[in-house]
Amino acid sequence: MQEISLQLRPISPEDNARVADIIRTVMPEYDCVGEGYSINDPEIDDMSGAYSGDGSQFYVLETVGEGEPVIIGCAGYGPLVGGDGSVCELRKMYLLREGRGLGGGRMLMEACLAGARTDGYRTIYLETVTAMTEAAGLYRAYGFSYLDGPMGATGHSGCDLFMARKL
Repeated sequence: MQEISLQLRPISPEDNARVADIIRTVMPEYDCVGEGYSINDPEIDDMSGAYSGDGSQFYVLETVGEGEPVIIGCAGYGPLVGGDGSVCELRKMYLLREGRGLGGGRMLMEACLAGARTDGYRTIYLETVTAMTEAAGLYRAYGFSYLDGPMGATGHSGCDLFMARKL
């Protein structure tokens, strides 16, 4: 059996359809459909465009080995909508089921934290749901603390866990 290697890179326009498919696959696994969830964000179909501005970055995680690389996960960050400019939001961090437990979540997290620091943010915020227990464990391992309620104006009213950490 071939060993799976992972690589991380910035998203490109050619990746948009695959990233949209990943988000639309993972969110229903956790019953995160309908109003108030990021699955309905208009940017889903153009993530490369949505994260092309200053203070934003979006990454794809892909398997490498024999054959073409296959995107199995993604994550990014950008300014917190309704924030004061010192806070960014970790956004759209998703891994397909077959990509979990391989260290890809850590790779995505470390890239986002490093990029956010480089872009001058002082705090990184995120929203998630209780059902995503593996994700919450990763966030806690990286120093995120629970908040009493949401920050900013993300429009993700379906989320019930709010976390942040200093950069």
